[in-house]
Amino acid sequence: MNVSRIALAGGVAASTVLILAGTASAHVSVQPQGEAAKGGYATINFKVPNERDDASTTKLEVNFPTDHPLASVMPQAVPGWKIAVTRSKLAKPLTMHGQKIDEAVSKVTWTAEGGKDDLGIAPGRFQQFPLSVGQLPEDTDQLVFKAIQTYDNKEVVRWIEEQKDGAAEPETPAPVLKLTAATTDEHGGAADDKSGAAGADAAKDNHTEASAASASADSSSDTTARVLGIVGIVIGAAGVAFGVLSGRRRTA
Repeated sequence: MNVSRIALAGGVAASTVLILAGTASAHVSVQPQGEAAKGGYATINFKVPNERDDASTTKLEVNFPTDHPLASVMPQAVPGWKIAVTRSKLAKPLTMHGQKIDEAVSKVTWTAEGGKDDLGIAPGRFQQFPLSVGQLPEDTDQLVFKAIQTYDNKEVVRWIEEQKDGAAEPETPAPVLKLTAATTDEHGGAADDKSGAAGADAAKDNHTEASAASASADSSSDTTARVLGIVGIVIGAAGVAFGVLSGRRRTA
């Protein structure tokens, strides 16, 4: 009886953990495709799950950080969604590739369009919204994007709460993009340089091995020639000796 109660309690606890984990993870988030390196460019995806059983998500509005503005933001087309990019004047102009930029993208809005039956993100589904962004800042480890999710029943969920150090995750956390260490070339030049160096080293090693093999072959040929020469001399001497002995026997 006690064993059954313990098993039942364990099952309830496990179910509770799964439910809480599902609830905590079911929010608007942002992740890079690959890495988002400081000072470089990246493709990022905003993942939007539908948390309602009786309504569809029909609009997503993502606000970009004003303390670290991004001059280049290019959205990828998403079937069934209209995209609007809003640019705003910067309080402090940016310098990118030697050019001064006085405005940057402040907001990107996706609005569902289509028939009633296939409008937006249906219950139990999610949608990803890709963007190409850059240059990423070099003086911070993350970027915070505040997002607003709208349902077709007019409900609005504001994913705008920032995570505090040491505190529990807020109820409606803002999407956070983690940045990785800067590379020598934001366009992938470092990788190319490493590949080129590796190729040069490999070619050098191959040349060295080929030279060694050639030298070994030459050495082997010389040794063979010397052996054959010595054998020839020995055979010749033996032939002469045999001829002398034969001549003496005939004379005798």
